[in-house]
Amino acid sequence: MPIDKPRTAVFAGTFDPPTNGHLNIIERSRRLFDKTIVAVGRNPEKEPLFTDVERIDMLQTLVGVADDVEVEAYAGLTMDYVKRKGADVIVKGIRDGDDLRSELRQANINALAGDVETVFLFTTDQTALISSTLIRQICEMGGLESGHLDRLIPALVVERLRKKLG
Repeated sequence: MPIDKPRTAVFAGTFDPPTNGHLNIIERSRRLFDKTIVAVGRNPEKEPLFTDVERIDMLQTLVGVADDVEVEAYAGLTMDYVKRKGADVIVKGIRDGDDLRSELRQANINALAGDVETVFLFTTDQTALISSTLIRQICEMGGLESGHLDRLIPALVVERLRKKLG
């Protein structure tokens, strides 16, 4: 059965800061869907290092200007945001079994309560262990200047972390 409407995916996260893992999922989503919306949200359980505006700026710079990708902030439930945007699915990156367990619960809630499907993209071997939380921890322990982050996050993000953390 042919699909005659564009397929839009929402890749939602805090992206605080954006990592090579995030960029990998965005690029793969762009190959699978007509449009990918990178939705920058807030986790009420965490205090963000970067503002919404700073995270959006970094992501827009990293993904470039293209018709098939949009970066913007959102508030509230992801399932409601997906509906407001007229999107078809949520894309989630899965690093390991813990991610899968957690994201599967959320996907079930989104499907049952919001009638929104979730597509899981498993990370590559090179990005499987990268998380924004881990990046912030490395920075707090002096790893920013040691060059340990060069393979985990883009150079732009390293530069912005240096400015932010002094």
